[in-house]
Amino acid sequence: MPYAFPLPTTSALSYLGFFESPSHPSLTTTATTHRSVLRNALKKHKRLQLPLQNSNLSTVLSALLDYIPYLGALDAGLAGKLVSEEEIDVVLLTDVEVEWRSCLAPLIPGRDAPRVRGRGLDYEICSVLNTLAYTYTLLARVQLLSLYAPITPSPERRSAAVTNAIRYLLQANSLHAYLFSRTNDFELPAAALDVRGTTQSALAFLALSEATIFAVLKDDLYPALVAQDRNKNDKEWMIKAPVIPKVRVSLFARLSLAACEHARRAHALLSSPGNDKSDTVDGSLIRYTKSLQKTSRAKACRFLAIEAELDGKAGEAIAWLIAGKKELGFKIDEDENFKLKALSKFKKDWKERQEDKRIEKGAGWGSDAGGLEELRVIEMLEKKWNKENDLITHQIIPPSESLIAAMPSGREIHSPKVYIRPNLDPDTLASMRAPPDRDKDTLGSSSESDGSRGEISNTGAVPGAFPDTSSAKNSYNY
Repeated sequence: MPYAFPLPTTSALSYLGFFESPSHPSLTTTATTHRSVLRNALKKHKRLQLPLQNSNLSTVLSALLDYIPYLGALDAGLAGKLVSEEEIDVVLLTDVEVEWRSCLAPLIPGRDAPRVRGRGLDYEICSVLNTLAYTYTLLARVQLLSLYAPITPSPERRSAAVTNAIRYLLQANSLHAYLFSRTNDFELPAAALDVRGTTQSALAFLALSEATIFAVLKDDLYPALVAQDRNKNDKEWMIKAPVIPKVRVSLFARLSLAACEHARRAHALLSSPGNDKSDTVDGSLIRYTKSLQKTSRAKACRFLAIEAELDGKAGEAIAWLIAGKKELGFKIDEDENFKLKALSKFKKDWKERQEDKRIEKGAGWGSDAGGLEELRVIEMLEKKWNKENDLITHQIIPPSESLIAAMPSGREIHSPKVYIRPNLDPDTLASMRAPPDRDKDTLGSSSESDGSRGEISNTGAVPGAFPDTSSAKNSYNY
């Protein structure tokens, strides 16, 4: 958690044959150069092993942020808009044709995702900004992975990591919301699932849901306690029990319900039936949104259980925990056969060990949206409170169904900001008024093809030799 989006790759593209700028002749050349840097960065990122891709995300982000202002300058020049209070004249020679690999298309085992060809600069802009949003989401994953380091992070380090993850997710949300509004203005290829309007709306809701649930995680001490208890390298033997004020417990429950609502909307948009099976996104993303919805609702049940326990209602608190386990899909049946219970416990333990291995490798973790981690916290509290209720309070545990029906409404904490595309600064625009130095490029390419500086070219005649000696020698077949 968050979702592990794969970054796309793209085909080669030169803007010299599609645009020309009488006012800024170097614009198309410079934009082509920055796009080539981005293309190479994405190709290199794809070839890296999954654990090594995390450290390469900064390179991809830098290439994206360097290229986007030049892409925006081309778009503004075509639309007749000012860039940094300066007018750019861009002439369209022919429509741009470019291919971007789809990351959300259903995958066939053993094959790469298909490339989708699109026409127009708008398709290029949407694909690049969508890649930037994926990069921000992956950077949020890197921040949260540090919470499961072999050395238990300090509360300050944990708070800083969660804060950075929230910042990245809110940036991804603003990008997806911007793309949703932009894709309604032009026609996209039917196979471009990543930049489709409904997909971008769903991804915006998904990023907002993750940012909301991480705002709860920032001050939720129970997952950190369970992670520290399971950490084999942790040497702390006396762990202080978490204490959360009652007012904040109620707030966390409502924030979790708001995250659940955003995840429900994302799941509904992604799983809406289309005209063809090819119109649906990959099933792993749909399952992730459903898991995030369940985890958020179970987390809300846990906070309501903590609130009831603080009020001295031990029976109601245990009932809330049972409701949380039901939301996670854990079957609660007292008449169930003992063998089936043992099999269910073995399956859960196996999933936990698999998830721990994924966290150690740094790849493929969090596909259940934190469901296993939340189940561990609920089971820890349930074991503790059941023991206290059996020995001290002796309260009756009410049915959990009636409690679920009386759950409060959600509450928002984040105010998403509108994405503002960066522009080129005036100095950079002024430098592009000079024409590109094509003679220098031609000289450099010819010198490379001719060989070293002291070597005689084969195209010319050798001094002192008979006429056509060199040509005859070159044409002779050995």
